[in-house]
Amino acid sequence: MITGEFRCSLDEKGRLLIPARMRAEVTGNVVILTRGVENCLWFFPPEEWKSFSEKLIGSTSLFQEESRLIQRRMIAPAQETEIDKAGRIVVPPTLREYADLKKECIILGLKKYMEIWSESSYQAYLDENEAKFKEAAEKLGGRITL
Repeated sequence: MITGEFRCSLDEKGRLLIPARMRAEVTGNVVILTRGVENCLWFFPPEEWKSFSEKLIGSTSLFQEESRLIQRRMIAPAQETEIDKAGRIVVPPTLREYADLKKECIILGLKKYMEIWSESSYQAYLDENEAKFKEAAEKLGGRITL
C-alpha cells in the first residue's frame, strides 16, 4: 500500500528521486506516468496501470465523444519510465510541462498509485478546495465508524 506525502526536487535533467518507502511498493524498476485529472501527474506501478487502463478502456466507447476525450487525455500521454539505480525517474518533458514541474515537487501516495505535483500547484489546490474538503468530510463522517 503506497501512502505518504513527500517533498522532492526535480533536477536539471528532469529526474525526480522517488522516496525509498514508495519505491519499495513498486515491483521491478518500470513505472507508468500519465496526466492526472487535476494539474498533476499520476504514477502507477505496471500492474496497477494495466488494471486501471483496461477498466477505463472497457468502460468507454470509441463511438462516444466524451470517451475519446478521456482516452486521449489519460491513456495516450502515458509513458513508461525506469527507476534508475539511484532511485530516480526521468519525467518526460511533455508531462513536466503539463504539471508545471520545475523544481520543488510533492509526491502523494494514494494506496494504488501516486500523484506528482509542483509544490505551488498543490498548495493552490489545497487552498482552493479547503471548503469543499470540509463539506465532503462532514458528509462522509456520518458513514464511517472507527
